[in-house]
Amino acid sequence: MKKKKLYIKHLLLLLILGLLSGNLYAQDSTAAAANAANDAALTALSESLQNNLNIVWTCVAAFLVFFMQAGFAMVESGFTRAKNTVNIIMKNLMDFSIGSIAFFLVGFALMFGTTNGFFGTDSFAMAGSDVAGKDWDWTFLIFQTVFAGTAATIVSGAMAERTKFNAYLTYSVFICAFIYPVFGSWAWGSLFKGSGWLENLGFVDFAGSTVVHSVGGWLALAGAIILGPRIGKYDPEGNPKAIPGHNITIAALGVFILWFGWFGFNPGSTTFGDGDIGRIAVTTNLAAAAGAVLAMFTSWLMFKKPDASMALNGALAGLVAITAGCANVSPIGSLVIGAGAGMLVVISVTVLDSVFKIDDPVGAVSVHGVCGAFGTLMVGLLDVNSGLFYGGGLQLLGIQAIGVASGFVWAFGLGLILFVIIRKTVGLRVTEEEELRGLDIGEHGMEGYNGFQIFTTQ
Repeated sequence: MKKKKLYIKHLLLLLILGLLSGNLYAQDSTAAAANAANDAALTALSESLQNNLNIVWTCVAAFLVFFMQAGFAMVESGFTRAKNTVNIIMKNLMDFSIGSIAFFLVGFALMFGTTNGFFGTDSFAMAGSDVAGKDWDWTFLIFQTVFAGTAATIVSGAMAERTKFNAYLTYSVFICAFIYPVFGSWAWGSLFKGSGWLENLGFVDFAGSTVVHSVGGWLALAGAIILGPRIGKYDPEGNPKAIPGHNITIAALGVFILWFGWFGFNPGSTTFGDGDIGRIAVTTNLAAAAGAVLAMFTSWLMFKKPDASMALNGALAGLVAITAGCANVSPIGSLVIGAGAGMLVVISVTVLDSVFKIDDPVGAVSVHGVCGAFGTLMVGLLDVNSGLFYGGGLQLLGIQAIGVASGFVWAFGLGLILFVIIRKTVGLRVTEEEELRGLDIGEHGMEGYNGFQIFTTQ
């Protein structure tokens, strides 16, 4: 009897323990499920916060790049004569306004749509993005729109003071709708829905030394060649004569605005809110500073005086050159690139003016075309992951050279064709009388400085 009672007690004890363990297991399962749900919620919240941070940062960067339009307007007007100020302001206003529409309707699709191997074939006028959950599409559009506007604006500087206003509007449309976007699709197409042959090779152009600046610079070169020099730029023997800008103060303000805007141009190209922003800002700033200093010293050696206009363009040259590799080079590498660009821009401006007789009033070809190509090539040497100086061999340098060469052939070749067609149709250059009097009066019927400007042949 005692054994039977003991057996029953053990059985009851095992039953109680079983019930307790089952309850504990159920509690553990419930807790695990709750923890998993909490983890999922935290992950979703983190992703949502990161996505919103990316949108905010990219929009802020786009707004900074838009402000660069004011910088370009100030630089170009300051480096040219007072009688053409209204014309220059109108060009900078209209190339961005017309360019924004052209890029929205056509250019964005050609650059970032699903590719046929050469350019995008869908997303015209952002079709398909006007539905829920497509917030990033619109953010990416505004960021890329301001880049397209920059490429178009570069051209105006090299063709300043003698170009018909209607001709300028015409080529701005073609640049933003076709020439810039197609090359951009080769290098950046995968940022949205496309895939470009240059990026598939491994071409590195983080924020656009070639895609934006060299393409704009080579188009500017084509325009300056087809247009010809300003009246009085060269004497009968072909020697260049200085045509000073009317307001270096305004030009300097423009350079500082552009320098400020570049902190959106380069760090903003991360399109991602993380610690890379600060590092890229440092490489951008160091290159600009080195460019200004070396341009000053180079002009001092060449012209016996530290030329302010050259130093200002040196800062821009450093900014343009570092744009390709700002995320891929060290701070020391950025100093090297900026210094090289600062020296190069002074030499390039002098050679284009004196040797090739190309009249570029603001140095746009040298700053954007030449220094953009230089900075892109330097990535092949100084990229901390694959550059020649970091044990990467010649492969990346060769790829960078292919990108630079294809950008030149595409932009300069189509630029020549485009400007010849415009010259033979709507006309490219104003009359001699309009040029002498100033485009403000001839093209717009007003003066930039009312009551101050008088008729002049200079």
